[in-house]
Amino acid sequence: MKAVKTYDVIIIGAGPAGIFTALELADKGLDILIVEKGQDIRDRIATSLNRDAKPEDRVRNVVCGWGGAGAFSDGKLTLTTEYGGNLDDYMPKADLMDKIRYVDEVYCRFGGADRKVYGDENKDRIRDIKRKAAAADLSFIPARIRHLGTDVNGQILTHMRDFLEGKVDIMADTAVDHLVEDAGQIKGVLIKDQFYACRYLVSAPGREGSEWFVHEVTKMGLHLTSNAVDIGVRVEMPAEVLETITDVVYESKLIYFSKSFDDRIRTFCMNPYGFVVEENNDGLLTVNGHSYAHKKSENTNFAILVSKKFTEPFHEPIKYGKYIANLANILGGGVIVQRLGDFLDGRRSTPERIQRGLVRPTMPKATPGDLSLVLPYRHMQDIKEMLEALDAIAPGANSRHTLLYGVEAKFYSNRLELSSVLETKIPNFFAIGDGAGITRGLVQASAAGVTVGQEILRREAK
Repeated sequence: MKAVKTYDVIIIGAGPAGIFTALELADKGLDILIVEKGQDIRDRIATSLNRDAKPEDRVRNVVCGWGGAGAFSDGKLTLTTEYGGNLDDYMPKADLMDKIRYVDEVYCRFGGADRKVYGDENKDRIRDIKRKAAAADLSFIPARIRHLGTDVNGQILTHMRDFLEGKVDIMADTAVDHLVEDAGQIKGVLIKDQFYACRYLVSAPGREGSEWFVHEVTKMGLHLTSNAVDIGVRVEMPAEVLETITDVVYESKLIYFSKSFDDRIRTFCMNPYGFVVEENNDGLLTVNGHSYAHKKSENTNFAILVSKKFTEPFHEPIKYGKYIANLANILGGGVIVQRLGDFLDGRRSTPERIQRGLVRPTMPKATPGDLSLVLPYRHMQDIKEMLEALDAIAPGANSRHTLLYGVEAKFYSNRLELSSVLETKIPNFFAIGDGAGITRGLVQASAAGVTVGQEILRREAK
């Protein structure tokens, strides 16, 4: 097969994992190509602001494009090894922490230096939160967090794109159709029936490309293991309820094991004074949350997620999660919102009941409805117990006026067998980021890109 062009490195995906790989390799004498399914960053921002944009463009723009699904997130840099991914399965925590510090420095260099880091102060208050959490059977995991904000995060990604201009080739609005491997050696990629060859291939397709990625590596005979699937709701309440926590650590990571089923339940992506938003996963509408540097609401939102890892013979957790989310789409035409009081009483919320509530929804387009018609009983019971426990450290969290939006689901790709430098069993073929099932946030995805970029440079120096 004749190549249209041969590169030293081809990077699939311009999310944080792919971007940080390119940042490490730029100006090092290598020919590099980044292929991104979605729009370039300036086009992407313009689409998000354009009320007249085509619906299909707005749909794919949420999770595809330069910056990945995290481009329009609230831009939290979680500066800890304790959550945000599984990179500590591949390297010592001390080495991972060094990479996390390095990643933070890079974000600061491109425009994040003046953004506040939470968790450096108020050690006594953190101990008090941990004590109260333990009394409620909650594990509280504090972390240093630099909050960029959705608006500032977009600026940083634009600066990174500008830095790479002329240093790497970038193909936006372009999907890789197939990976090309022959006799146990990676050869390159197929794009619209054209072959692009490379010596190193870095696959970082993000969550949106996870099913495609699984299909491609399965054809190569690579072994995969199933990750847990996280399904739950996004919770919204007055910001004052959680101020004793968010003023200290910004985001609280709380873990609970339910009394009814011993399931692992966790809080995720807390957005003080933030906004609940719709997320489009290739036509499947789920819910998420944002917070900004320069725009605030009166509410705080966060996810409560129930983690389930399936055993044989079932091996399609992504399909299961999408099935649950699709039920909400069928019943509500998208995201469903329900007052906690109605949820506990077993009745659907109506527009009138939402209007009478004390919490004004920041996502007014959500459809009032009944999440009990969507979520399995086990998940509903777990969510109820988690809110009861949370009320012990943040009185008012379990209020009947608290809003629940559903469904929130995190689709983590099945995980490949990888080396300590995130290389597959096929030499010079690396798999990183959320689409490879090893990271779950901006920082660890970025750190994965640093790991691979540094390894390629090490091999080139031999």
